[in-house]
Amino acid sequence: MDDCLFCKINQNQIPSDKVYEDDDVIVIKDIAPKAKVHLLVIPKKHIASLNELLPEDRELMGKIMLLLPELAKAQGLDSGFRTIINTGKGGGQEVFHIHVHLLGGSAMPFA
Repeated sequence: MDDCLFCKINQNQIPSDKVYEDDDVIVIKDIAPKAKVHLLVIPKKHIASLNELLPEDRELMGKIMLLLPELAKAQGLDSGFRTIINTGKGGGQEVFHIHVHLLGGSAMPFA
């Protein structure tokens, strides 16, 4: 997508503070953190939201789910962490490229 912020970050057209990267996923620090640790786990494949997932995305999304605890551990979030996927405008999604927020390291209100 030509106008997608996360696609541009993935293509190194926009700088970011990368924490992790492999062939399928990029992980960056959120530019407006809501906790001491606030990472965005972003698939390199452009998928607008959970509503647009296809059966062939199962492996990619499973990979992301398994990566989250590894990232949390690497960030020192041994006592726990929060994950959030905002879906659609009504769900608070601002960038329409699926991504998972990984937060922790400071007190957060319970949802």
